[in-house]
Amino acid sequence: MQTVEIIGALIGLLYLYLEYKASRWLWPVGVLMPVLYIWIFFRSRFYADMAINVYYFFASIYGWIRWNRGRTEGETAIIHTPRRLILPLMLITTLLFAAIYLILTRYTDSPVAAGDSFTTALSITGMWMLAQKHAEQWWVWFAVNIVSCGLYVWKGLYPTSILFAIYTVISLFGYFKWVKLAKEN
Repeated sequence: MQTVEIIGALIGLLYLYLEYKASRWLWPVGVLMPVLYIWIFFRSRFYADMAINVYYFFASIYGWIRWNRGRTEGETAIIHTPRRLILPLMLITTLLFAAIYLILTRYTDSPVAAGDSFTTALSITGMWMLAQKHAEQWWVWFAVNIVSCGLYVWKGLYPTSILFAIYTVISLFGYFKWVKLAKEN
């Protein structure tokens, strides 16, 4: 499994680089990476993380279409999250957490139901925000990445935990880069 995990981590680094650059090419990479991580997380009994990668697969197709609709190669449309969306996003994320936690505790043998539910609920929100080009999506990913890093170390998924440690740091830089891109609009 470690070879597949290392390949997945390398693809994840490419994805992160493309996201940082606000390149539309992050989406085709985002279609490939989840395929590998569905298998990795199934084997590790991170069921919500496995399921979120199914979501990532389809969300990447959606993001690819959305980012390519009427856009030229150099154009960026990075924006700040509208204030009117903050409360609904928080509510939806909380409801997702509760639903995922309930499923994991009742129907699986997940050893980390709370952590897995937390990162999965936030990831759903973060991926939607990314597809909308909201700069604040980076803060959502920061929370997901730092918690995920700890979970993956605990489970012995070391290449993936290193990937998520890098993701955590890049989330900070990504936010400031995207704020700058938003100002340029």
